[in-house]
Amino acid sequence: MSQVLVTLKVMPKEAGIDLDKLEGKIKSLIKPDRIVREPIAFGLVALRVSKLVEDSEGQVDAIENKLKSVDDVGEIEVVEVTRTI
Repeated sequence: MSQVLVTLKVMPKEAGIDLDKLEGKIKSLIKPDRIVREPIAFGLVALRVSKLVEDSEGQVDAIENKLKSVDDVGEIEVVEVTRTI
C-alpha cells in the first residue's frame, strides 16, 4: 500500500503557550516527520506538522483526534495530503 504525506496546521489555544513544550507533546504523541513554526500575527505562531501515513481510510482523522487530545492545541487544519512515490 502507498503512503501519503499529511501536513496539518496546528494552532495553539493562545499566544502565550510554550511552543517547545507543545512540540514535545506532539512529537511524543504522533512522532511527526517534520514540524515547522509559522508566524501568524500578533505573536501567535502555528505549527505545521507533517507525517507520513498509510493511504487508507481514517488515517488523517486518527492524527487529528490525537492532536485534539493535547490540552494546549486550539484549532487543527489539514493543509495538504500528498501521495508519495
